[in-house]
Amino acid sequence: MTSVSCGIDFGTSNSSIAVANNSNISLVPVEGTSVTTPSAMFFLRKGNVPFYGREAMHQFLTRQPGRLMRSLKRVLGTPIMKQGTMVNGEHMKFDQIIATFLQNLKEKADFQAGTEIENVVMGRPVNFIDNDPEANLRAQDELAKVARLLGFKNIDFQYEPIAAAFAHEVNVSGEKLALVADLGGGTSDFTVIKLSAKNIGKPDRTEDILANTGVRIGGNDFDKDLSLSAIMPEIGFKTTYGTKNLEVPLRHYYDLSEWSKVNFLYTPKIISQTRQLLFESHDKVRYGRLLQVLEQETGHALLAVTEETKIALTDSPSYDTPFEFIEEGLSTQVTREQFDIAISQQIEKVAVAARQCLADAHVKAEQIELVILTGGTTEVPAVQAEFRSLFPNASIADENKLSSVGLGLAYDSQNKFR
Repeated sequence: MTSVSCGIDFGTSNSSIAVANNSNISLVPVEGTSVTTPSAMFFLRKGNVPFYGREAMHQFLTRQPGRLMRSLKRVLGTPIMKQGTMVNGEHMKFDQIIATFLQNLKEKADFQAGTEIENVVMGRPVNFIDNDPEANLRAQDELAKVARLLGFKNIDFQYEPIAAAFAHEVNVSGEKLALVADLGGGTSDFTVIKLSAKNIGKPDRTEDILANTGVRIGGNDFDKDLSLSAIMPEIGFKTTYGTKNLEVPLRHYYDLSEWSKVNFLYTPKIISQTRQLLFESHDKVRYGRLLQVLEQETGHALLAVTEETKIALTDSPSYDTPFEFIEEGLSTQVTREQFDIAISQQIEKVAVAARQCLADAHVKAEQIELVILTGGTTEVPAVQAEFRSLFPNASIADENKLSSVGLGLAYDSQNKFR
């Protein structure tokens, strides 16, 4: 009897699922014809009806009443996971919320497979949370619990960069010493691995995997740094107030720069404090925009234009970031140079993790023959430049950035559940 299995890449920013059925391994269309979907949910206020992915973002951006949720993966392993959250007046646990999102993917995979899939390899970062082994174990256990809620009976895990390597291995000629850089929305993970097409069917690849490292830095952190550098000043960040010229409280701006924290700002207390401080503000126009954002609950729109700006700066040296949702005709020009400066410290931390992976593998940079770049954050020009500088002798493989992990997890599931 043939065992059907699947791989699930539950990402901070984007997610995918792939099915292994006999020798056929393929990604599943999860939103229209697309094999990836934004890791976003929108609960329509009326009936708490959930929407997923691009449709969730559309519902939110067209100002439908409800609650948007993104970056749910970053909750795993943290105290927030146990606390749960209020969704349109109803308390919901995060394992239920994550399970609801992933169930949407599983139903499409079951339909493609023609059966209910019971075997899964879940992707995971090398570190969900830096320097906290207990939190890492707890995060994996929480993700396993979610998988059981979905009806999976046999559950295994694989590091995401290793999965990306498996997806690329089918195209490798001969044997290559490779470094995989998986830079997603929440984490940056690295693997040094020996790749060869003849090894694709091996159930145990331990001897081929030389080292793994990871750091809790990803595209969301780049968004945050860009937001604080170029976006938040337009709504009063670092302006002053009062007779002593004090800087306005910055905590709200930091929270407005993170998807997972925005919804906690729309409280009567915070809005009242901001309104009171506006009377003493030295820049009532800009600081008044902060009050407007809080009162109208448009913090996610700020994050959306920040992400839009980051993506635009991938191809253009500058971009006029629009703030139409705040004020008609309002915009600010952001340059790629500003962006590069804003994220320079984060890129250096990512590079340190990559170099540590080489050291742990007892490999020199010039020995790496292939660098596999996966994850949407590898599109950032400064990231591309950093890795080309680190590995000048290596070939660069960067196709299927958003789907290679899901595909590789399905390859791994076929070997583990045959």
